[in-house]
Amino acid sequence: MLLSVWGGAWIYRTYSSRAAIKNFEADRVHSSADNSPSEIEPAPDSRVDFSLWSMKRVEAYRESVVTDGDRPMAVLRIPKIHLEVPVYNDTDDLTLNRGVGRILGTAHVGERGNLGIAGHRDGFFRGLKDLAQNDEIILDRISQSDTYVVREIQIVQPEDVSVLKPTPLPSVTLVTCFPFYYVGSAPQRYIVRASLKEFDRSHREVSQSKPAVTSTNTKENQR
Repeated sequence: MLLSVWGGAWIYRTYSSRAAIKNFEADRVHSSADNSPSEIEPAPDSRVDFSLWSMKRVEAYRESVVTDGDRPMAVLRIPKIHLEVPVYNDTDDLTLNRGVGRILGTAHVGERGNLGIAGHRDGFFRGLKDLAQNDEIILDRISQSDTYVVREIQIVQPEDVSVLKPTPLPSVTLVTCFPFYYVGSAPQRYIVRASLKEFDRSHREVSQSKPAVTSTNTKENQR
């Protein structure tokens, strides 16, 4: 019976997630070609990695897909962990059961600043545990794709919201609960911070080109 539940949930999750992504792609085509978008069904051979999910999250996902929701505002892709997930504009239970969500109050998709994206540790964002510095995060939006580079991974307390403060460079902050396999309500937060690749490169080049600041000994100045 458990295998039947798991299999049914896998089908629901694969269809819904892929359908949301395909609809987003249709919106991109509509935006660039200026013609009406069509409903595009997921390819029959579409596959979503479901191996890390908890049974509880699987069931929550299954329940969420029977409710109509907004179309995604973007699609988050992380090649290293084979993640492809729709991004919605909220972090309520329904949203995080069917995808990941923009943290309200942070930068909007495509805006300059710090875009916070939250996801469940036992669902879409469990794979974040395998990320490292310099890994790439791709955010596909209607008009273009933006590539971010992971610069920092840290663990913070839930009340520490400093990780979501605005940044001078375009950046993305992924947030999930930690530890990943903790039983019950996880006590900490796992933070992955990444900056837009083009801005990150130019910022580092400028920093490296600046002359080193040298301090002069006070006694020598008195000589």
